[in-house]
Amino acid sequence: MAWRKMRFKGSDVFARSDEHGNLVADGGRVEIRYKPGDGRAYHAALRNLEPVTGAGLLPDDACAPAKAAAPRAKSARKTEDGRAPVHEEGAIIVYADGACSGNPGPAGLGIVLIDGKLRRELSHYLGEGTNNIAELTAIELAAQAIEARDRPVRMHTDSQYAIGVLQKGWKAKANVELIARVKKLLANFADLELRYVRGHSGVPLNERADALAVEAVQRRGGDGWKTVAGGSP
Repeated sequence: MAWRKMRFKGSDVFARSDEHGNLVADGGRVEIRYKPGDGRAYHAALRNLEPVTGAGLLPDDACAPAKAAAPRAKSARKTEDGRAPVHEEGAIIVYADGACSGNPGPAGLGIVLIDGKLRRELSHYLGEGTNNIAELTAIELAAQAIEARDRPVRMHTDSQYAIGVLQKGWKAKANVELIARVKKLLANFADLELRYVRGHSGVPLNERADALAVEAVQRRGGDGWKTVAGGSP
């Protein structure tokens, strides 16, 4: 067994592979580590892992023995930059995620939108597309669903790409029209923030958005917005 350096939603990770560099998947998910010396084991969907050009294989002992990521209280869960995903009182909370089988391939998105005691979810199939298109469109559809644009909105995504092109001024080489459309839409909000949260790190609402996106791809369809039990996170 070995480890192969891959790109996962904007981050470099080390993915479990065989001695030939073929990723080892169990149920469509591959064991990954964010740092070789860190034994905390996570799992990423095979479809979301992209090869890093020129990266060689690391031996099996390059990563510490696997141990499950330690569970933490919901209030202590942190985003990649070290901030806890604070759910501010009075804010509309959104978790938006995209999925793609093949990249490009069948694509879908999932959204969890919480406004006080009201919780709505969307599992939506896009057809042929890329993971980045799915991530951007998830943000677009979430924003379109919010009518009270004078309210604070905290929108969480595990796509550094989406945050980069929409909020950090990254120059887009693809999806230019989609990005321009989403940026124009977000500009209509008085107080909207995109916040990065690491994917597959145990944040319940982000895991739910991912599951909704995967479901859309698997079903090649969706049922539109649904109101479900459960409100304030």
